[in-house]
Amino acid sequence: MNTLNELLVHELKDLYDAEHQLTKALPKMIDATKSSELKTAFKDHLKETQTHIERLELVFEQLGEKPARTTCDGMKGLLKEGEKILEEEMDPVVRDAALIGAAQRVEHYEMAGYGTARTFAMVLGHHDAAHLLQQTLDNEEVTDKKLSGIANKINTNAIAE
Repeated sequence: MNTLNELLVHELKDLYDAEHQLTKALPKMIDATKSSELKTAFKDHLKETQTHIERLELVFEQLGEKPARTTCDGMKGLLKEGEKILEEEMDPVVRDAALIGAAQRVEHYEMAGYGTARTFAMVLGHHDAAHLLQQTLDNEEVTDKKLSGIANKINTNAIAE
């Protein structure tokens, strides 16, 4: 990569792969969750993730690029850690607390990626693309706050277990 634009496209490919990986992981998390509130939050985020993929496809189009994926090793690692939670024998409430922690690590990773890509797009004058990336960043921040609220209840319940 020799230009900031090439770096932006690389970041978009990485995010595109991360979102696709997440669409495969979320159904497993939904199935493993005891809390109906957390289950709903994960289901909502799965729908949002589809929207994030569609937005990325629009960004690629705006930049004159074909949507493509570059393996996102960061997301792969985060999801692998989450898989370990699913394999462990745990009290269901404690498992929910662990799943929230894993999900929030994913959210923070995505927020960093979308913030970086948005900034590159802004600097390069791709304002429409930057706006779309900011919308997704906003979604990720809302999801993180929602998970924190659910965590407050679940963590309190997990203490009692």
